[in-house]
Amino acid sequence: MYYKRLLIANRGEIAVRIIRTAHKLGISTLVIYSDKDKDADHVRLADEAYPLKGDDLLSTYLDKQQIIKIALENKADAIHPGYGFLAENPVFAKACSEAKIDFVGPDAKSIELMGNKVNAREFAVLQNLPVLEGIIGDKATLLKNSAQLQFPVLVKAAAGGGGKGMRIVKSKSDLESAIAATSREAEKYFGNGEVLLERYIENPRHIEVQILADKHGNAIHLFERECSIQRRFQKIIEEAPSASVSPELRLRMGNAAVRLTQALGYSNAGTIEFLMDENNEFYFLEMNTRIQVEHPVTEMITGIDLVEEQLAIASGKKLRYNQDDIVMNGHAIEARIYAEDPEHDFIPAPGDIELYKEPIVTNTKLRVDSSLSKASTIYPDFDPMISKLVVWDETRDLAIYGLQQALSDYHIHGIKNNIHFLKNLIGTDEYIQNQISTHFCKDNEKELLVRMNQDQQSIDHALFYAAFSHFDLHVDPAKNIWEEIGYWRNARKVFKLTHDDKTIEVSAIDEMTYEIDKRTYRFEKLELNDNCIDLIYNGKIYSFYISKDERNEAYVSCKGILLTLRRWSDSVNELFNESFESESNSGDRILAPLPGKVVKINVKLGEKIQKSDVLLILESMKMENSILAPFDAVVSEIVIKEGDQVKSQMELIKLIEA
Repeated sequence: MYYKRLLIANRGEIAVRIIRTAHKLGISTLVIYSDKDKDADHVRLADEAYPLKGDDLLSTYLDKQQIIKIALENKADAIHPGYGFLAENPVFAKACSEAKIDFVGPDAKSIELMGNKVNAREFAVLQNLPVLEGIIGDKATLLKNSAQLQFPVLVKAAAGGGGKGMRIVKSKSDLESAIAATSREAEKYFGNGEVLLERYIENPRHIEVQILADKHGNAIHLFERECSIQRRFQKIIEEAPSASVSPELRLRMGNAAVRLTQALGYSNAGTIEFLMDENNEFYFLEMNTRIQVEHPVTEMITGIDLVEEQLAIASGKKLRYNQDDIVMNGHAIEARIYAEDPEHDFIPAPGDIELYKEPIVTNTKLRVDSSLSKASTIYPDFDPMISKLVVWDETRDLAIYGLQQALSDYHIHGIKNNIHFLKNLIGTDEYIQNQISTHFCKDNEKELLVRMNQDQQSIDHALFYAAFSHFDLHVDPAKNIWEEIGYWRNARKVFKLTHDDKTIEVSAIDEMTYEIDKRTYRFEKLELNDNCIDLIYNGKIYSFYISKDERNEAYVSCKGILLTLRRWSDSVNELFNESFESESNSGDRILAPLPGKVVKINVKLGEKIQKSDVLLILESMKMENSILAPFDAVVSEIVIKEGDQVKSQMELIKLIEA
C-alpha cells in the first residue's frame, strides 16, 4: 500500500476517478466539498468528506491553506490535486511539502518552470526540441514587435493552459483588443496576465505524449494521443494512438518527450504537447504537469492505471516498467460530454438535469468517467464537462462504431448538451478517414449542423409523440383506478402537443394504436418501464426515455435524438402570460442567454452603438461570452454592473433602435 489516507483536492469526475483507484489499493479517501457539491457523487463515494467554508471558487477549491488544514487535521498522508484548480499551482505543491504531506505530482520547481509558456519554450529550446517562433513582453512590446511574425498569429496566456483565453488574430488591427482580452482572462484564471504571441500553423494537429517519471531518474513514455478535435481551443474528442503518427515519428516524439522530462528532473505523470503541421513536422507546445482529462485512452491501450502509478511515484517507489514493457494494444477514443449548446457556438448551458442515463456497460470496451450518476444540477461556477465516454476496440474503425452506439444510448434531459453533435461528428467521412485538424469543428460547422438536422429526421417524429402520449396516459397522477379499468372500453384519449411551434393531435385509439395527424400507427409492442418506453414499429425496436421538468416541458430521447414537447394547453397558457407581461415593457431588452458573471461592460448610457458591437462580456463555466448588439441603437438603460451575478433571461441592457 502506497498510502493509508489520501485527500483529494478536487471535485467531479476526476475526484470519482481517483477514489476508485484508491479504494482498489485499500487506501482511505478523504474529499472536500463546497455547499453546491454536498450531494455530489465524489462526496457519496468517499470514505470521509469535509465541507469547505466559502461561497466561491477562490474561498473553496482554490483555498490552499484551508485544504491543507483539513488534510493535517484528518491525518492525510498525501494530497492528489487531480487536474485544474490547484493541480499546477507551485505554491500549493510547496505548501504541501512544508506541511510534510506528499503532493501527488511533481515538485514546485518543475510546475513553476513548465507552467509559464515562455520559460517552458526556452527550456525546450535548450533540449533541442523544435519550437515555433514567438514574441513575449508587455502589450506595448508585443504590438511593436508583432511585425516580426506573419499574420495570422496566436495570442496565448503565458501562464495558462486548457485553451483558456487563446485567440487567433488575422490582422494587426485586431491585435490590441485580443491581447487585452487574453491578458484579462489570464489574470483571472492563472493569476498572471503575461501574454505570448506565436506563429500560427494553419491546419495543425494536436499530438501529446504521456510520460511517467520517478524520483530516481527513470522516465518512460506511454505513446501518444491525438487531440485535434477541438472547439474553442478545448478538446472534445481524443484518441490513442494517433492514426497520423508513423512508428518512426512515434519514436522521435516519444524520445523528445522523455529527454525533456529527464532534463527537467521531473517526477510523476505528465504530458508533453506538440503541434504537428501538414508535413508531419512537430513543435513543442507545452508540458502539463498533472494527470490529463484524456488519460483514460492511454490506460485502455496500455492496460496501465496512471493514477496508481502517480501514487506509487509520489510515495518514492521506482517505476515498475521499462520502455520495452509498454505495449500498445488496439485503439481507444474518448468523447467529452459537455453542458453546452453546439447550435449556438457551444455556449455553456448550466441548469437542472431532469433525467440522466449512461450507456449500458456490457463489456470492458466501454468506460464512463462521470461527475454524476443521477439527475442533478450543473452549476455555472464550474467547468461544463459532465463526463467522459471512452470506447476501446481492436481497430480505429471498430472503436468509432462502438462510440457511435454508446452515444446513441446516452440520455441527458433538461439541459443542452453535445451528445448529438459528437455522434454526428464521428460519423463524418472526414473524421472516419482521419482528415482532421484543430479547426475541424469550425471548418465543418455548417455541414455538422446540417447532419444533426438530418439525423433528427431519421426517426419519424410521430413515434416520439406516441411514446410521450403513452407515457402521459399511464403515469398521469390525475388518473384513478376506475379510469384505468374502464378506459379502453369507453373512449379514446386525445392529446394536443406542441413541438417546434407546431400543434400535433394524437389520439389513442387503443393501447397499441395511435392516430397522429390523421395517420394511423399500429405498434407490435408498447411497454412502459419507469421512464423508458419500448416499442416495435415496422419490425424495428425503439427505446424512448421520457422526463418532465417543473415548467411542464417534456423531454423524449431515442438513439441520440432529443425532442422537447409540451402539452398544447401548457403552451397556450404560457404564451398568454408572456404577451400580457410584454405590454408593461417598453424598448428593446437585452437578456442574459445563460447564468454567469458580468466581467466587463463595453458601453455607456446614451452611447450610440452599431449592430454586432460587443455590449458586455458574460463569464460562465470558465468561458467568456460576448453579448452583441442586435441592431443599430442607443443605450437607454444599463440594468447591471460589472461583477454582478446574473440568471438566465435576466435583463441586462435596454436599447432604443436608432
